[in-house]
Amino acid sequence: MTNWTTHDIPDQTGKLAIITGATGGLGLETALVLAGKGAEVVLAARNPSKGAEAERLIRERHAGANARFDLLDLGDLASVEAFAGRHLAQDRPIDILINNAGIMALPKRQTTADGFEMQLGTNYLSHFALTGRLLPLLSAARARVVQLSSIAHRGGRIRLDDLNYQNGYGAWPVYQQSKLAMLMFALELQRRSGTQGWGLTSVAAHPGFARTDLIANGHGDSQPGLFALGARLIEGVLSHSAVDGALPILMAATLPDATPGAYYGPVGFQEMKGPPGRAVIKPQARDADVARRLWTESERLTGVCYG
Repeated sequence: MTNWTTHDIPDQTGKLAIITGATGGLGLETALVLAGKGAEVVLAARNPSKGAEAERLIRERHAGANARFDLLDLGDLASVEAFAGRHLAQDRPIDILINNAGIMALPKRQTTADGFEMQLGTNYLSHFALTGRLLPLLSAARARVVQLSSIAHRGGRIRLDDLNYQNGYGAWPVYQQSKLAMLMFALELQRRSGTQGWGLTSVAAHPGFARTDLIANGHGDSQPGLFALGARLIEGVLSHSAVDGALPILMAATLPDATPGAYYGPVGFQEMKGPPGRAVIKPQARDADVARRLWTESERLTGVCYG
């Protein structure tokens, strides 16, 4: 389906969509489209000022759009619990959950409020906890759940003996691990939904090489690192816009006949850019034994058990 565009998205009126990291970049582009298609969109992020600006932009672009900011700091499990608690109290089924927010390749090891390595905690563990806490509302709507992975998963390895990289921290291997974990989470969530009767359609997506502020939020200019340096050199040739990068996410979230456990991304050269379609899942992401062990460890670390 290489000619798929936003025009192919069905009407989303009546649906509730939650998007993490939706006040900028890919998350905001995704929110703009879903709001324009009639969905009620929750912009789950940590900066109220950026949230207000994102709300304004969405309403400016789509008159009458239903979009609202809700505070969520993925660097703090207490914030994740509070966010989920507010939604559980409202008891409104959630039709679409897009776990989009992320940071990339921090040059020095940092930790979250809970002591997790920052990339693992922000990109993966908090999304694992968020999905688990929202599971009753997701199951009630037979929701579509989208995990954001990356072409970086190809070189990733789940370091089960030291997930938090307390030893031998490396910016890029840690990022690769977090994005491999997200893809494995999508696949394992679908397996468990099938056996437990949760009714979810769990999928994953990646944006290819999209021009966002992710690199700036990671390496930065002072310590660019090999990836960021290479990224700048090839950006003009192999990258595409955040608007185009959001297309695989939107496809994963709205395709009526999406295959459970599918992975979506650009179908151009090395999946860096191009129209959206099915992406390649590398063998390590399909390791069901590692996925089960990662799930068990994630429940232990976050304190969130899916039951």
